[in-house]
Amino acid sequence: MGKLYQNIESFEDLEVWKASRLLRKRISKFVDSLPKDEKYRLSDQLIRASRSVTANIAEGYGRFHFQENIQYCRQARGSLYEIIDHLLVALDQDWITQKGYDSLKKQTISCIKLVNGYIGYLKRSKANYVKEADIKYSTDTIN
Repeated sequence: MGKLYQNIESFEDLEVWKASRLLRKRISKFVDSLPKDEKYRLSDQLIRASRSVTANIAEGYGRFHFQENIQYCRQARGSLYEIIDHLLVALDQDWITQKGYDSLKKQTISCIKLVNGYIGYLKRSKANYVKEADIKYSTDTIN
């Protein structure tokens, strides 16, 4: 399936997880700039949503079943959209500049596109998956 999905030995090798990790780190830095009284409100919601993205990608990867992996990726995608909504709250409250919002939203949208691409890859892989029961074994091919 091309270079993008070759040599994947762990969820840490997935481009979608790597990009989401960078977003998570950036969100963690951003919440430090929020008002202290938002520590258990918006800050907490942003941190939880950003951690949910990478955690769901990792958990889905560990399921070893295409459909379950897809479902966890859908959860990750939902958390990415949640991040955009929380960033809009910060923008509406003037806790982030328009430029800062645009930059974080762009990075979040990029992660959404990667999740969508990964889901597409999983769907195609599921459709082309050959079950062991469908493979004909023969001792005639052993040299």
